[in-house]
Amino acid sequence: MNFSFDFYLEHFGLNKRPFTLVPDPDFIFWSRIHKKVSAVLEYGIISRAPITLVTGDVGSGKTTLLRDLLQKIGDDLLIGFISNSVATNRTDLLRLVLTALDQPFEDNESYAALNRRFEDFLVEQYGQGRRVILIFDEAQNLGRDSLEHLRMLTNINFADHELIQLVLVGQPELRDIVMQSDMTQLAQRISASVFLPRLKETDIEAYISHRLVVSGTNNPIFLPETFPLILQATGGVPRLINQLCDFAMLYAFEADSQVVNAEMVQDVLDENLFFCAGRSHPLRLVQTGQEDATPKDRLQGDEAK
Repeated sequence: MNFSFDFYLEHFGLNKRPFTLVPDPDFIFWSRIHKKVSAVLEYGIISRAPITLVTGDVGSGKTTLLRDLLQKIGDDLLIGFISNSVATNRTDLLRLVLTALDQPFEDNESYAALNRRFEDFLVEQYGQGRRVILIFDEAQNLGRDSLEHLRMLTNINFADHELIQLVLVGQPELRDIVMQSDMTQLAQRISASVFLPRLKETDIEAYISHRLVVSGTNNPIFLPETFPLILQATGGVPRLINQLCDFAMLYAFEADSQVVNAEMVQDVLDENLFFCAGRSHPLRLVQTGQEDATPKDRLQGDEAK
């Protein structure tokens, strides 16, 4: 097959690929639950919640909602975004934070010196009328100790003077960590919390149609017969829906068809191009080697590699 993206897009009447795996706020599907999660995120920031917690399965759209939120941030807020939330100790954690805020430090600086840099920076920003918000994506990988150190960073807040807010985003394991009995102090700082579930059966058709419209076409490329099969294979996880639909459209293009039928979707599944087909639980991206990881966590981490 002589494949060309220009021919591919022209074939379906598109101006860009509708089912990429890269988080893109332009493609956000505003289902009822996505609107709810977005509202909780904004509420957490507006209400100056010390900690806002957002959890959901892998591929449910958490990062995309974060990207949308970042586009709405005003000049009175300074954002530090940490996308690779892995730190072996509190010193490494502060280095991550300072790097996210574009603040310099020496490689050999102690934790006390780094903490002083951080607090001085917060006070400086507060004096200029700005609050600092630290957003940690995949925060379940931080583990209990680092999460507790993050809580302690919020101790600089007092009375009506909020210098720093935290937004912790991660998989359901993050919520499990926070709910443990020895994490009570962290849990008490969480003023806003929400869970982003998978898409429901009634959302699948609307989700696929939405992404096609954003990509430039109102044509019903996916026939109604495909939706139950897509739901069954993906469990309603948006990232998996994108992956399966992308493959199915490629098969339609190869067959010189402008629509995707159930047979094409089934061919993708039968030929094992879609590795997550039939999983009752999406993959978990849990870092291995953590001291507090359970055997189940380690197994899930190995699955995700």
